[in-house]
Amino acid sequence: MSLTRKRILDEMGLSPQWILRVRPKPMGDSPCAETVQTLAMHDVQTEASQYPVLPGSAPTPASAEEMARTDNKHDVLAKVMDMDWPQLRQTIMACHLCGLCAKRKQAVPGVGDEQADWLFIGEGPGAEEDARGEPFVGQAGRLLDAMLAAIDLERGKNVYIANAVKCRPPGNRTPELSEMAACRPYLQRQIELLQPKLIVLLGKAAVAAVLGEEGSLASMRGRSLIYRQGELEIPTLVTYHPAYLLRNLPDKAKAWEDLCRARALMQRIVNTP
Repeated sequence: MSLTRKRILDEMGLSPQWILRVRPKPMGDSPCAETVQTLAMHDVQTEASQYPVLPGSAPTPASAEEMARTDNKHDVLAKVMDMDWPQLRQTIMACHLCGLCAKRKQAVPGVGDEQADWLFIGEGPGAEEDARGEPFVGQAGRLLDAMLAAIDLERGKNVYIANAVKCRPPGNRTPELSEMAACRPYLQRQIELLQPKLIVLLGKAAVAAVLGEEGSLASMRGRSLIYRQGELEIPTLVTYHPAYLLRNLPDKAKAWEDLCRARALMQRIVNTP
C-alpha cells in the first residue's frame, strides 16, 4: 500500500483492516498472491439471471419530465433505452415511477467517468447523498474511496458509481423489490451507455437488482458472474457494501480479498486480445 493510501486509511482509522495479516482460506487460487493464476474468461460462470432486453422504440416528441411522470411505465421504459446521458439524467431527476419520489430532496443518478472501465453499484442514496445529489458521499463513501485507492483507482477516473435505486428509501431502509424494479431500466441504460469492462456489486440489494439473485452474499462472493443484457456480457463480482463494513470490521479482510480478485480479473480482461 502506498503512503498516500496509508494516510487516507489512517485518517479514517481503518488502516489495520486493509492489511491481511492472516491469509484467508482460498476460494480457488487467491488473486492477491504474488503468483496470480490467470482467470480464464471462458471459465466465467453463467449462473447470473439474464434480464430481458427492453424494447427500443423511437422516442416520441416529449420532454424528459413528461416521460418520467407518465402512468404508462412500459412506455417510459421503452423510451429510456434510446436516451443519451443528459436525457437519462434529466428523466431520473424528474422520475415519479415509485413512491420513493415522495420524500426525496432530489434523485441521485450516479457520478463518474461516463467512459469508465469500472462500474460500482450500491444500494441506494442515504441522507447525505439525498442532500448533495451524489452517491457515496457520507462515511460509507469515504470508505469506498479508500477501497478504490487501495487498488489504485479514484472516483471519477475510469470509475463510475451508481445505485440500484436513485432515490433515498425512508430511514435508509433496504429498497423494496418494486422500487428496484422501477429503477432497473435506468440502471440498465446506464450500463448500456457505459459498457464497462467489469461490474462490482456492493451488497445484497445491488446483487438482487442487477442479477436477480436472492441468495446470501457469502454464497455470491468469490464467484465470477456475468451480467447479460442484449449482446452485452459483462464480468461481474460481488462484495460487501461499505456501510456494512463500517458495522462489521472483521469482514474488511474479505472485502480486500474481493478487491484483489476484481483487480486481477480486470488485468486479465484488458490483456486479453
